Amino acid sequence: MQARPYILAETTWQHVKDANYEVVVLPWGATEAHNYHLPYATDNYQVDYVAAEAARLAWEAGAKVVVLPTIPFGVNTGQLDITLDINLNPSTQLAILRDIVQVLARQGIPKLVVLNGHGGNDFRQHLRELQAEFPQVFLSTLNWFRAADRGQFFTAPGDHADALETSAMLHIAPSLVRPLGEAGSGHAKQFRIAALREGWAWAQREWSQVTEDTGSGNPAEATAEKGAALLAAVTANIAQFLTELAAADVRDLYE
Repeated sequence: MQARPYILAETTWQHVKDANYEVVVLPWGATEAHNYHLPYATDNYQVDYVAAEAARLAWEAGAKVVVLPTIPFGVNTGQLDITLDINLNPSTQLAILRDIVQVLARQGIPKLVVLNGHGGNDFRQHLRELQAEFPQVFLSTLNWFRAADRGQFFTAPGDHADALETSAMLHIAPSLVRPLGEAGSGHAKQFRIAALREGWAWAQREWSQVTEDTGSGNPAEATAEKGAALLAAVTANIAQFLTELAAADVRDLYE
């Protein structure tokens, strides 16, 4: 395997010391049950793939980007009773992010993108706090699964082990996907309270009360071809963002 210069885990100090990276990408996933047919590391496989492919496209466009190793644990406070769903509290995430941003600030690396691969993670408030603490590093975040319109590829709604995630995994790691005939329906109960159900009020979902198979969304329409098309759209859009960010003067972002 040939080392990819935009993947930190594969590069050496000989390359890194003179690379002058503009953008560091930190993929952040989770370890949790994904219905009966997808592996616990689904979020990590997906965010790792998206980060690497988007960085490749951005690198080939001339952007000096580098991808850090994926952090494999996320916020799973609503799934504490599901065996081996590993939870990192938001305060733990903030502590990890602070240490990483402090390194970048000390070393003069100017931009960080937290690439999120798990619906339970939300880094916006963390980055608000850290941006005030480390103004010399531009901080941003995005959810890879919202970087393209899912409606172009899937008809059924869902947000966990659904057709979108299943299709992505059929493209990324098909050998780890169990036959769809073994999957649960992904039926997820809705809140009885209208404001929570409609989404303009929020409360954490207690996952074992919401779904019997840990899925949310029917995976039946998933195919590898849909996964390939979705991921191509997602990575192209994220690569464009990384390319523009690498070239941007963060002191002059508004027009």
